[in-house]
Amino acid sequence: MLKELSIRNFAIIDDLHIRFDAGLTILSGETGAGKSIIINAVNLILGSRASTDMIRTGAESAELEALFDVAPQSRAAQAAADMGYDLTEGLLVRRVISRAEGNRSYINGRLATLQVLSAITENMASISGQHAHQGLLKEDQHLLMLDQFAGLMTQREAVSALVREIIPDLKHLRELRARQARQAELTELLEFQQKEIAAAGIAPGEDRELEQERTRLKNAGALVEAVQGGVDTLYSASGSVAERLTEVRRNLERMGRIDPQVGAKAEACAEIVYRVEDLVEELRAYLKSVEFNDRRQEEVEERLDALNRLKRKYGGSLEAVLEKLASSTAELSAIENISTGIAAVEDRLRERHAATARQAAALSKKREAAAKRFAARVAAELSTLKMADTEFAVALSATPADPDTDPHLVVGTHAVSESGIDRAVFTIAPNVGETLKPLVAIASGGELSRVVLALKSILAASESVATIVFDEVDAGIGGAVAEVVGRKLAALARHHQVICITHLPQIAKFGDHHFKISKHVASGRTRTAITLLSADDRTREIARMLGGEKITRVTLEHARELLKK
Repeated sequence: MLKELSIRNFAIIDDLHIRFDAGLTILSGETGAGKSIIINAVNLILGSRASTDMIRTGAESAELEALFDVAPQSRAAQAAADMGYDLTEGLLVRRVISRAEGNRSYINGRLATLQVLSAITENMASISGQHAHQGLLKEDQHLLMLDQFAGLMTQREAVSALVREIIPDLKHLRELRARQARQAELTELLEFQQKEIAAAGIAPGEDRELEQERTRLKNAGALVEAVQGGVDTLYSASGSVAERLTEVRRNLERMGRIDPQVGAKAEACAEIVYRVEDLVEELRAYLKSVEFNDRRQEEVEERLDALNRLKRKYGGSLEAVLEKLASSTAELSAIENISTGIAAVEDRLRERHAATARQAAALSKKREAAAKRFAARVAAELSTLKMADTEFAVALSATPADPDTDPHLVVGTHAVSESGIDRAVFTIAPNVGETLKPLVAIASGGELSRVVLALKSILAASESVATIVFDEVDAGIGGAVAEVVGRKLAALARHHQVICITHLPQIAKFGDHHFKISKHVASGRTRTAITLLSADDRTREIARMLGGEKITRVTLEHARELLKK
């Protein structure tokens, strides 16, 4: 439901803010006051394209902003959720039209494309009139309206669910067949990779160990010289560390006979001597392991070259090379099972296609029966709206399958989609002797508004659009017919928020809320204002609608009588 609308620097409107409520809202005012400008603003909020011609003269940009309440389970809420928007606290749409910076759209404060905006708002509001944002009248919506009228939404969803299951299976089948088509080439490549890596006999971390060994082999002389020097200094040479520590220990032991505290230090010194001896043994053992082996060095270099070639080829590390071996083995196993996988997918597709064909055919038959009832109901509604001679029909036809359409999405010779095998077009002949033409081809905004009113009246309980705006619903009617239109609008407002622009008091009197739109000149500029009418102001506005700008006691009494009724 539309809660608030703000318009700044748009056409002749400098700054306007309107709060809307549930029920039937009437917008009235003199011709040219700006009523249709407000409708244009709502059209832009719903995703229509903008032009800089719409910016108020003298301003650099125009700004439109609207706040909607959105039902949690509505299609709009679902579409928004799919695109990452949370509408728990409402939907705030902002459009900025700038001469210098182009046009921008925002949804709940985030920049959005017109495609995203339209996808979210297309099921939120329906505007009928001369400048219509006519989501309800798009031909792809006609089949949906017929299904809503006939109570076929459950069967429609069943077909839709089956088609949604078929489509990913078709994609998977194409992928499997493509892999099968290049199976020989792929198998040869994978077998080569597997053989090459397996033959190398790689051990995890082997390259790091070989690099360390290569470094030792290259520096064997320096290592022996340094370690042997350490052994000599610590133990073997005259005056070695071990020899001098032994002498210190003996002196401390001798002095320990004088002072026991010094004797305790001798034991610590002895421990150091033992540790030096252990270190020397370890260094001598290391000396025995050092190799002066040119042949082994060549072997290590060759092995590292081989490992580095594999690393460059298969991912940069031995871990990546081993992972490639595992993936090649797994892919070879999968290729061997491609035929089995294709057969399984084809069996599943056959079952789903058969189920889809049965349900789509049954749905089509029910639509055919419902189409006549629906057309009769619409014609009956139109007859009360001064369109008694109007002929209305639902042209049902099967959607032909293209030669390239996958057979699993074909029933007989018809393409099947999530809505089934049918397409529907509402056709109408408003005048006697005319041939039936598609509803969208109607030129008259007044006729179009009344057709939409008839459709809305029939679909009131099942239609998901929350807000309906009627512009020119009163074109070409008056008197008793206007009374009927007003009653229908009031009945429709029990299921939807209805906003109606009208010049007829017979319609305006049914409003739950009544705004007057007026324009005035100030400081040499024309400005549009909108006012929520009090009870007394509403009586005067109804009187103006009855008798013109000169309001008399008679027109006031007539207005009071209309409102009283």
